[in-house]
Amino acid sequence: MEAFVQEILRSWSGQPLQTAKEMIQKYGYPHEATMNSLTWYNNGPWKRTILHRETVPHNFPHPHQDFLEQTIDYKVPIHLYDDLAAFDGSAYLDRTKGEVSAMCDKEAMNILSLNVLNDIVTGKRDVEGAKMFLAQTAYMYLKQNTPSAYTERLLFPKQYQTNDPGMIYFE
Repeated sequence: MEAFVQEILRSWSGQPLQTAKEMIQKYGYPHEATMNSLTWYNNGPWKRTILHRETVPHNFPHPHQDFLEQTIDYKVPIHLYDDLAAFDGSAYLDRTKGEVSAMCDKEAMNILSLNVLNDIVTGKRDVEGAKMFLAQTAYMYLKQNTPSAYTERLLFPKQYQTNDPGMIYFE
């Protein structure tokens, strides 16, 4: 796998290439690799990490490119789906699988996004307060080099059996 991944990375450049090197240093070689993505399973706090070669422009909380997608098992009450969509377009909910993914350019920003998302779910913050808190915390981390508990680790317990297969209407 090592030689295969190194061959793939010869065609990568910029931030995705740099992040690939960092992820390999931290988590080892990925479990899956294609020309366009590297995937790790059960690495650190993550159920899945996908590093995409292709970047997606994202302006919240500042202009950057999204390409590092990280997923956890997490159950979100249905009545909060609209609020969470309004919070951050790079936080993805999958009700059937019972997963939440964050996609940004840095692992610390994904951790921050999921911690603040959890604050909304638990009622600690409303959407606007959550956006302001995320923006301030990201600024301090990225521009002032000041970490926060919110950027260091997930601040809530791991969840299990979060999937929601839906209701059967006919067989």
